[in-house]
Amino acid sequence: MTLDTPPDATPYRVTLFFGPEPVDGDFITQTCVFNVKKRSWKAGIQVSVDIGTDQLGALQETMRQTAPITRALERLSEEDRTDAAARIPDLAAQAIAWCKLDLRLAIGLPQENQRIPGDEFVAELNQVIPTRQEYVVTYILTELDLMP
Repeated sequence: MTLDTPPDATPYRVTLFFGPEPVDGDFITQTCVFNVKKRSWKAGIQVSVDIGTDQLGALQETMRQTAPITRALERLSEEDRTDAAARIPDLAAQAIAWCKLDLRLAIGLPQENQRIPGDEFVAELNQVIPTRQEYVVTYILTELDLMP
């Protein structure tokens, strides 16, 4: 499998800060927080990307069942497989949240800390994830140190 990188968000440098975590103790929405810096900005901002757990669960399950992940897990010992499988939902959530952030970056981002609510970009995210599946799978396998 070739390494698929996120779409070119040229003016921005993005790093995951933390997540996923429940939003304000609410288990209906998960959030990942990213540090975002545009080249022309003197300082970066933080963007919280919220995703409803129903949407996230459906997208995560699609990723979990992909052949590259299944094959990579088969090569592991039972103990390592259990540990890796337990990390997949969080890693998938991070990659999916990154895809949602990319949707916002594509239309521009003001230089202020902000939150992308769970009900924003729902349809767009559902549409883009099938086209970004290789990126999500590669992200998961890379974080698990299972890239072939």
